[in-house]
Amino acid sequence: MKVALITRSTLYSVKGGDTFQIVNTARELKHMGIEADITLTNQPVQYQRYDLLHFFNIVRPADIVCHINRSKKPFVVSPNLVNYHEYDQLYRKGIAGSLFRFLPKNGIEYIKTIARWAQGNDVLMTNSYLWKGHKQSVQKILRQAAQILPNSKLEYNHLAEYDKQLPDYTLVPNGIDPALFNFKHEQPKDPNLVLCVARIEGLKNQLNLIKALNNTRYRLVIIGNPAPNQLPYYNECRKQAASNISFINHLSQEALSDWYQLASIHILPSWFETCGLSTLEAAVMGCKVVITDKGYTREYFGEEAAYCDPASPQSMLAAIDKAASTPATDTLRNKILTQYTWQQAALHTATAYKQVLQ
Repeated sequence: MKVALITRSTLYSVKGGDTFQIVNTARELKHMGIEADITLTNQPVQYQRYDLLHFFNIVRPADIVCHINRSKKPFVVSPNLVNYHEYDQLYRKGIAGSLFRFLPKNGIEYIKTIARWAQGNDVLMTNSYLWKGHKQSVQKILRQAAQILPNSKLEYNHLAEYDKQLPDYTLVPNGIDPALFNFKHEQPKDPNLVLCVARIEGLKNQLNLIKALNNTRYRLVIIGNPAPNQLPYYNECRKQAASNISFINHLSQEALSDWYQLASIHILPSWFETCGLSTLEAAVMGCKVVITDKGYTREYFGEEAAYCDPASPQSMLAAIDKAASTPATDTLRNKILTQYTWQQAALHTATAYKQVLQ
């Protein structure tokens, strides 16, 4: 079986959770004997070489529609469906923030797409997006897809906002690589060390986290690079941070493993998370986890996480205090090792491929 994994043009230059999802899934599919080639949407695709196409990021529909129209091949979609509407309307700064106050969700996504293209930060793969708009472009994908491969049932349910008649789906949760994260029970943790591993940007909400933990007993280490066009936000984070808060640039997953081993708590207070890959990684390394209550996080972490309101520094501190006082268990760690690995993700993905081709 030969499959083309087709995704955004900035997959490697602006890394996100989907970068790890796609790279690791492709690797595990190859271990299973499936030829899985990662192709950026702006690269030429020899469609005749492939049995099936696998698209990612339905919130960038122009990246997908162009290949649907050209290839006439069966395809599946990993939606990577995010909803930043609350942040965009209430908390985004600058001219964009002022404009977004008055636009509906699909209108905001349309403007973002056009802006990335106009500024030369991304490509616009089909002009049909200009007149069809965002919602109709997403609907076209959903109505022609052979299957949807959501990361959670909640994500699949939210696709109904675009179209009531959805294709069948195969649940493909996100995962971790157990070979990279080998927890040592005997090694003590620092009870006051809190990590936040994420790109530094308004959506990930580090500034409110800094306000929550400034001059507390906790030592907060923020690990990540500033997102493109977010240097003012990053500088404000540095300016606001008290002496108990430090910053480290992006680290490899191997280096992150050492920090996860040492830390007691990991927090991801984003305005929206489909899963929170760094939270999965931290949890499998024995960290207690605090995560946003916005998105699909409860489907992954259930009662084994403390949840916070991203709008409230007080909520973050309370959730961290709750996590700190909760006895450590292996419940979440064992759940991740059995259900949320890239090998498991590839097995579910391969099952979907076979169903489509049969």
